[in-house]
Amino acid sequence: MPGAQDSRARVARRIATAAAYGGGGLGLIGVGLVGLLLTESKLAIQAIGILETLPPKADGVYGEAFADRAAAPRPPLVLAVLGDSTGAGLGVARARETPGALLAAGLASVAERPVRLVNVARSGGRSADLSGQLEQALPHHPDIAVIMIGANDVTRHSPAQDAVRRLGEAVAALRANGCEVVVGTCPDLGTIKPVRPPLRWVARRLSRQLAAAQTIAVVEAGGRTVSLGSLLGPEFAARPEMFAADRYHPSAQGYATAAMAVLPSVCAALGLWPEEERPSAPVPGEAVLPVEVAAAAAAGREGTEVAAVGAEGAGRRWALLRHRLRVGPPGPESGRAGDRGQGAGPGNTSASSHAGAGDA
Repeated sequence: MPGAQDSRARVARRIATAAAYGGGGLGLIGVGLVGLLLTESKLAIQAIGILETLPPKADGVYGEAFADRAAAPRPPLVLAVLGDSTGAGLGVARARETPGALLAAGLASVAERPVRLVNVARSGGRSADLSGQLEQALPHHPDIAVIMIGANDVTRHSPAQDAVRRLGEAVAALRANGCEVVVGTCPDLGTIKPVRPPLRWVARRLSRQLAAAQTIAVVEAGGRTVSLGSLLGPEFAARPEMFAADRYHPSAQGYATAAMAVLPSVCAALGLWPEEERPSAPVPGEAVLPVEVAAAAAAGREGTEVAAVGAEGAGRRWALLRHRLRVGPPGPESGRAGDRGQGAGPGNTSASSHAGAGDA
């Protein structure tokens, strides 16, 4: 709704401005709701199951078959994944089912080049933890970084402006080191079944407002974003199989849905998205907008990318809002060591091999 988007754009810009220039106490909800929400939060935590396993380790080289074929082999592209349990892949049993593995396999297929995955995302991670993750990732000289962050900032009541500032700083640091950045913004926590009204409504509002503010900070730091919130919302709300056993983290199908929404933007950031997939005529819903307006619109539409563009405007930042085509996930055998895939393409991401830790 236009009214809701306008309000979200204003709040997002306020948060992003506070993050950039300082300022404390900027909240997203009224004080009168705090007591009620704390009670509802405790009930929701009790209702959510506990996953006692760790995310499978998926680091390694994907798409080694392409190195064998190349006349002049090039070193693997390096993909770093940072963030929280969504980036780590908590909730699945096999390495190949984690979002990092899916992205590495897909990127290898599109690039027709090996991809080395370095995943430093950690369960429970918040935006404040990104600086420590950067220290682990930067020595690997990543070509592209994917950050999935925000849910724990909402559930643990991190000040929004602090979370956005930390994310913006992480993106700026990666860009300063020559790394392209794609951020999957805060997911829509209003889709979590154990979270009931009124907490569900507030969780949705906070999630989308944080996602919009994240987008402003990321775009202005030189990265691009993909909205995960509204992507996961309608599909996860209607399909219980998208959740893991705890009814909070995604299942293998859920991670595949999210990862394959991010993959086109990862490829585009590296200049690898095929030209024939770029329509010659404007796509409905694709537009150049002030960045806060684009951010607010993206927070309410699944799989929407926001990236900076050059446009005239008196000191205003502009961004391109676009809804890229989603591609299919790699085949069920694509994550295993020794696989030799077939031809690559945006609709066929099955060509990959994994020389890292074996699947559990």
